[in-house]
Amino acid sequence: MKRTILLSTFVSSLLFVAVAQGQSGPAASGGPSAQGGEPVSYASVTQLNGMLSQLEATSKNTQADLVAMRIEHWKTSNASKKETLTKVDSIQRNLQNTLPNVISQLRGAPEDLSSTFKLYRNLEALCDVVGSVAEDTGAFGTKDELQAISTDLNGFDGTRKQLAQRMETLSAAKEAEIVRLRTDLKTAQAAVPVVPPKKIVVDDNEPPKKPAVKKKPAAKPATTTAAPTTAKPAAGQAPPAAQPPPAAKPQ
Repeated sequence: MKRTILLSTFVSSLLFVAVAQGQSGPAASGGPSAQGGEPVSYASVTQLNGMLSQLEATSKNTQADLVAMRIEHWKTSNASKKETLTKVDSIQRNLQNTLPNVISQLRGAPEDLSSTFKLYRNLEALCDVVGSVAEDTGAFGTKDELQAISTDLNGFDGTRKQLAQRMETLSAAKEAEIVRLRTDLKTAQAAVPVVPPKKIVVDDNEPPKKPAVKKKPAAKPATTTAAPTTAKPAAGQAPPAAQPPPAAKPQ
Protein backbone atom coordinates (compact mmCIF):
# COMPACT_ATOMS: atom_id res chain seq x y z
CA MET A 1 0.00 0.00 0.00
CA LYS A 2 1.24 3.42 -0.81
CA ARG A 3 0.34 6.67 0.89
CA THR A 4 0.88 10.07 -0.59
CA ILE A 5 2.18 12.91 1.53
CA LEU A 6 1.42 16.35 0.20
CA LEU A 7 3.98 18.93 1.17
CA SER A 8 2.31 22.29 0.56
CA THR A 9 4.55 25.15 -0.38
CA PHE A 10 3.45 28.43 1.11
CA VAL A 11 4.18 31.55 -0.88
CA SER A 12 4.88 34.60 1.29
CA SER A 13 4.83 37.95 -0.40
CA LEU A 14 5.36 41.45 0.92
CA LEU A 15 2.62 43.73 -0.27
CA PHE A 16 3.41 47.39 -0.23
CA VAL A 17 0.29 49.54 -0.44
CA ALA A 18 0.48 53.27 -0.81
CA VAL A 19 -1.01 55.25 2.05
CA ALA A 20 -3.97 57.41 1.18
CA GLN A 21 -3.19 60.87 0.02
CA GLY A 22 -4.50 63.74 2.15
CA GLN A 23 -7.33 66.03 1.27
CA SER A 24 -7.22 67.82 -2.06
CA GLY A 25 -5.15 70.95 -2.10
CA PRO A 26 -1.47 71.75 -1.55
CA ALA A 27 0.21 70.13 1.43
CA ALA A 28 1.53 72.30 4.20
CA SER A 29 5.11 73.08 3.20
CA GLY A 30 7.41 71.98 5.98
CA GLY A 31 4.38 71.39 8.18
CA PRO A 32 3.52 68.46 10.44
CA SER A 33 2.70 65.02 9.18
CA ALA A 34 -0.15 62.63 9.76
CA GLN A 35 0.29 59.27 11.51
CA GLY A 36 1.05 57.47 8.25
CA GLY A 37 3.93 59.83 7.48
CA GLU A 38 2.09 61.69 4.71
CA PRO A 39 2.01 65.51 4.92
CA VAL A 40 -1.26 66.95 6.21
CA SER A 41 -3.21 69.13 3.78
CA TYR A 42 -2.99 72.89 4.08
CA ALA A 43 -6.74 73.17 4.67
CA SER A 44 -6.63 70.72 7.58
CA VAL A 45 -3.70 72.47 9.26
CA THR A 46 -5.28 75.90 8.76
CA GLN A 47 -8.55 74.76 10.30
CA LEU A 48 -6.81 73.25 13.33
CA ASN A 49 -4.51 76.23 13.90
CA GLY A 50 -7.47 78.62 13.86
CA MET A 51 -9.32 76.45 16.35
CA LEU A 52 -6.35 76.14 18.71
CA SER A 53 -5.54 79.85 18.52
CA GLN A 54 -9.12 80.64 19.50
CA LEU A 55 -8.90 78.17 22.36
CA GLU A 56 -5.65 79.67 23.64
CA ALA A 57 -7.21 83.16 23.58
CA THR A 58 -10.21 81.89 25.54
CA SER A 59 -7.90 80.26 28.06
CA LYS A 60 -5.95 83.48 28.57
CA ASN A 61 -9.10 85.55 29.05
CA THR A 62 -10.58 83.00 31.46
CA GLN A 63 -7.50 83.04 33.68
CA ALA A 64 -7.63 86.83 33.88
CA ASP A 65 -11.37 86.82 34.60
CA LEU A 66 -10.99 84.27 37.40
CA VAL A 67 -8.27 86.35 39.05
CA ALA A 68 -10.48 89.46 38.84
CA MET A 69 -13.40 87.76 40.59
CA ARG A 70 -13.93 88.78 44.24
CA ILE A 71 -15.47 85.60 45.54
CA GLU A 72 -14.56 86.52 49.13
CA HIS A 73 -16.99 89.48 48.88
CA TRP A 74 -19.96 87.40 47.81
CA LYS A 75 -22.94 87.38 50.12
CA THR A 76 -23.02 83.67 50.85
CA SER A 77 -21.68 81.22 53.41
CA ASN A 78 -18.00 80.55 53.84
CA ALA A 79 -18.54 76.93 52.83
CA SER A 80 -20.09 78.05 49.55
CA LYS A 81 -17.24 80.48 48.90
CA LYS A 82 -14.67 77.78 49.64
CA GLU A 83 -16.36 75.39 47.24
CA THR A 84 -16.31 77.98 44.44
CA LEU A 85 -12.66 78.83 45.14
CA THR A 86 -11.79 75.13 44.87
CA LYS A 87 -13.43 75.01 41.43
CA VAL A 88 -11.53 78.12 40.35
CA ASP A 89 -8.21 76.59 41.46
CA SER A 90 -9.00 73.44 39.48
CA ILE A 91 -9.73 75.47 36.35
CA GLN A 92 -6.52 77.50 36.72
CA ARG A 93 -4.38 74.35 37.04
CA ASN A 94 -5.96 72.88 33.94
CA LEU A 95 -5.50 76.05 31.87
CA GLN A 96 -1.89 76.50 32.95
CA ASN A 97 -0.65 72.90 32.72
CA THR A 98 -2.95 70.28 31.20
CA LEU A 99 -4.46 72.26 28.33
CA PRO A 100 -1.14 73.58 26.90
CA ASN A 101 0.34 70.06 26.87
CA VAL A 102 -2.65 68.61 25.02
CA ILE A 103 -2.60 71.47 22.50
CA SER A 104 1.11 70.93 21.88
CA GLN A 105 0.57 67.21 21.21
CA LEU A 106 -2.21 67.91 18.73
CA ARG A 107 -0.13 70.51 16.87
CA GLY A 108 2.57 67.87 16.37
CA ALA A 109 0.03 65.38 14.94
CA PRO A 110 -2.89 67.42 13.53
CA GLU A 111 -4.94 64.44 12.33
CA ASP A 112 -4.21 62.05 15.18
CA LEU A 113 -7.58 60.90 16.49
CA SER A 114 -6.20 59.98 19.90
CA SER A 115 -4.80 63.48 20.53
CA THR A 116 -7.93 65.08 19.10
CA PHE A 117 -10.17 63.09 21.41
CA LYS A 118 -7.93 63.89 24.39
CA LEU A 119 -8.43 67.61 23.77
CA TYR A 120 -12.17 67.13 23.31
CA ARG A 121 -12.45 65.26 26.61
CA ASN A 122 -10.48 67.97 28.41
CA LEU A 123 -12.77 70.65 26.99
CA GLU A 124 -15.80 68.74 28.19
CA ALA A 125 -14.39 68.72 31.73
CA LEU A 126 -13.58 72.43 31.53
CA CYS A 127 -17.09 73.28 30.33
CA ASP A 128 -18.59 71.38 33.26
CA VAL A 129 -16.49 73.16 35.91
CA VAL A 130 -16.61 76.62 34.29
CA GLY A 131 -20.38 76.21 33.91
CA SER A 132 -20.66 75.42 37.62
CA VAL A 133 -18.64 78.55 38.50
CA ALA A 134 -20.89 80.58 36.18
CA GLU A 135 -23.95 79.34 38.08
CA ASP A 136 -22.36 80.34 41.39
CA THR A 137 -21.48 83.73 39.95
CA GLY A 138 -25.02 84.27 38.72
CA ALA A 139 -26.33 83.54 42.20
CA PHE A 140 -23.83 85.53 44.29
CA GLY A 141 -21.49 87.52 42.04
CA THR A 142 -21.76 90.81 40.17
CA LYS A 143 -23.17 91.31 36.68
CA ASP A 144 -19.70 92.05 35.26
CA GLU A 145 -18.29 88.86 36.75
CA LEU A 146 -21.19 86.87 35.34
CA GLN A 147 -20.82 88.44 31.89
CA ALA A 148 -17.09 87.67 31.80
CA ILE A 149 -17.34 84.03 32.93
CA SER A 150 -20.32 83.41 30.62
CA THR A 151 -18.29 84.65 27.63
CA ASP A 152 -15.46 82.33 28.61
CA LEU A 153 -17.85 79.39 28.88
CA ASN A 154 -19.26 80.10 25.43
CA GLY A 155 -15.74 80.21 24.02
CA PHE A 156 -14.83 76.78 25.42
CA ASP A 157 -18.14 75.28 24.34
CA GLY A 158 -17.80 76.66 20.81
CA THR A 159 -14.34 75.14 20.40
CA ARG A 160 -15.60 71.85 21.80
CA LYS A 161 -18.35 71.69 19.15
CA GLN A 162 -15.89 72.49 16.36
CA LEU A 163 -13.59 69.76 17.64
CA ALA A 164 -16.44 67.25 17.69
CA GLN A 165 -17.17 68.03 14.03
CA ARG A 166 -13.50 67.63 13.17
CA MET A 167 -13.38 64.23 14.88
CA GLU A 168 -16.38 63.09 12.87
CA THR A 169 -14.73 64.18 9.61
CA LEU A 170 -11.41 62.52 10.47
CA SER A 171 -13.14 59.29 11.51
CA ALA A 172 -15.01 59.10 8.21
CA ALA A 173 -11.79 59.72 6.27
CA LYS A 174 -9.93 57.01 8.21
CA GLU A 175 -12.75 54.53 7.65
CA ALA A 176 -12.72 55.20 3.91
CA GLU A 177 -8.95 54.76 3.89
CA ILE A 178 -9.22 51.38 5.63
CA VAL A 179 -11.79 50.18 3.09
CA ARG A 180 -9.56 51.27 0.21
CA LEU A 181 -6.50 49.58 1.70
CA ARG A 182 -8.40 46.33 2.15
CA THR A 183 -9.49 46.44 -1.49
CA ASP A 184 -5.92 47.08 -2.64
CA LEU A 185 -4.69 44.20 -0.48
CA LYS A 186 -7.17 41.76 -2.00
CA THR A 187 -6.20 42.89 -5.50
CA ALA A 188 -2.50 42.41 -4.75
CA GLN A 189 -3.09 38.97 -3.24
CA ALA A 190 -5.05 37.88 -6.31
CA ALA A 191 -2.13 38.89 -8.53
CA VAL A 192 0.33 36.62 -6.70
CA PRO A 193 0.92 33.40 -8.75
CA VAL A 194 -0.11 30.20 -6.98
CA VAL A 195 2.64 27.55 -6.81
CA PRO A 196 1.23 23.97 -6.97
CA PRO A 197 2.15 21.75 -4.02
CA LYS A 198 4.95 19.23 -4.42
CA LYS A 199 4.15 15.50 -4.10
CA ILE A 200 6.40 12.91 -2.46
CA VAL A 201 5.40 9.22 -2.74
CA VAL A 202 6.46 6.93 0.10
CA ASP A 203 6.12 3.12 -0.28
CA ASP A 204 5.37 1.54 3.10
CA ASN A 205 6.02 -2.01 1.75
CA GLU A 206 9.55 -1.31 0.61
CA PRO A 207 12.03 -2.74 3.15
CA PRO A 208 14.28 -0.18 4.67
CA LYS A 209 17.73 -0.04 3.17
CA LYS A 210 20.56 -1.16 5.38
CA PRO A 211 23.32 1.33 5.73
CA ALA A 212 26.52 0.35 3.95
CA VAL A 213 29.20 -1.04 6.26
CA LYS A 214 32.49 0.68 5.85
CA LYS A 215 35.53 -1.63 5.76
CA LYS A 216 38.30 -0.86 8.09
CA PRO A 217 41.69 -0.42 6.38
CA ALA A 218 44.17 -3.35 6.95
CA ALA A 219 46.81 -2.64 9.53
CA LYS A 220 50.31 -2.32 8.08
CA PRO A 221 52.93 -4.79 9.56
CA ALA A 222 55.54 -3.14 11.68
CA THR A 223 59.03 -3.27 10.07
CA THR A 224 62.16 -3.39 12.24
CA THR A 225 65.72 -2.95 11.02
CA ALA A 226 68.32 -5.07 12.83
CA ALA A 227 71.43 -3.18 13.76
CA PRO A 228 74.72 -4.81 12.57
CA THR A 229 76.58 -6.63 15.36
CA THR A 230 80.36 -6.63 15.73
CA ALA A 231 81.98 -9.59 17.39
CA LYS A 232 84.09 -8.65 20.34
CA PRO A 233 87.69 -10.20 20.47
CA ALA A 234 88.51 -12.66 23.22
CA ALA A 235 90.59 -11.56 26.13
CA GLY A 236 94.30 -11.35 25.26
CA GLN A 237 93.69 -11.31 21.52
CA ALA A 238 94.24 -8.41 19.16
CA PRO A 239 91.23 -7.12 17.37
CA PRO A 240 90.85 -8.42 13.86
CA ALA A 241 92.24 -6.23 11.16
CA ALA A 242 89.78 -4.28 9.11
CA GLN A 243 89.02 -6.02 5.85
CA PRO A 244 89.93 -3.96 2.81
CA PRO A 245 87.14 -3.24 0.38
CA PRO A 246 86.88 -5.64 -2.58
CA ALA A 247 88.86 -4.57 -5.61
CA ALA A 248 86.99 -3.46 -8.62
CA LYS A 249 86.77 -5.96 -11.44
CA PRO A 250 88.51 -5.01 -14.70
CA GLN A 251 86.16 -4.06 -17.43
